[in-house]
Amino acid sequence: MKLAGKVVVVTGAGSGMGRELALELRRRGARVAAIDINEKSLSETAASAGTDKGLATFVVDITDRAAVEALPTAVSARFGGIDGLINCAGVIQPFVRLNELDYAAIDRVFGVNWYGTLYMTKAFLPHLLTRPVAHIVNVSSMGGFLPVPGQSVYGASKAAVKLLTEGLHEELARTSVRVTVVFPGAVATNIAANSGVAMSLPAGSKVPPMCAADKAACTILDGMEHDRFRVLVGRDANLLDAHYRLSPQHGADFLARQRRGLLAT
Repeated sequence: MKLAGKVVVVTGAGSGMGRELALELRRRGARVAAIDINEKSLSETAASAGTDKGLATFVVDITDRAAVEALPTAVSARFGGIDGLINCAGVIQPFVRLNELDYAAIDRVFGVNWYGTLYMTKAFLPHLLTRPVAHIVNVSSMGGFLPVPGQSVYGASKAAVKLLTEGLHEELARTSVRVTVVFPGAVATNIAANSGVAMSLPAGSKVPPMCAADKAACTILDGMEHDRFRVLVGRDANLLDAHYRLSPQHGADFLARQRRGLLAT
């Protein structure tokens, strides 16, 4: 779906990839409904867009189903028809094993990553189906196809997003709605801070190379404009996808060796 002239809803638009997606969408000529729970960071996104009237902000908790179900009416009132949805909002878990992870953290991860994506998709899909052409992009994770040490529950939530999106791709194949699933690797964002997760590496450890958030946004939107089924973001995601396809166990073991320092002992 070509983005110029379209109306696209973006969750997690207050920071990181979500913010860069919103800003890049405007550069490509789309109008943007920017969604985030954090009013301050969302206002910073709006400020980055300047006095642009093509970007409107909506402060919403996407884990609140009633609030999400009211969103399409609010967005339609502002922009008219809705042509695209990018579910980018996400949080990670503390870097601990499942045995040490409390249920509050588990509920939060699944609430944002899984239920937030599900609620947004269910709420906006009827509106998207009325458009001549429309698109849903769901951001999963490299951790959605192979396990990242200390992120088993996060990975499970993103694997659920992966399967939901792939299922939607088939369900909507004969409609006007295209569907893309995105697998980012390590992207330079503030997701850890936003998730309330402390990040520390052992002394002497090297910080893994990360993809810049603006570059990630461009990769995602290029995939959206070309109606791609899946989009891998970053060299690590591409490399590990190849490893995993050759041997799931080898891929999992390889990543565990590379990321062992992140896991609390």
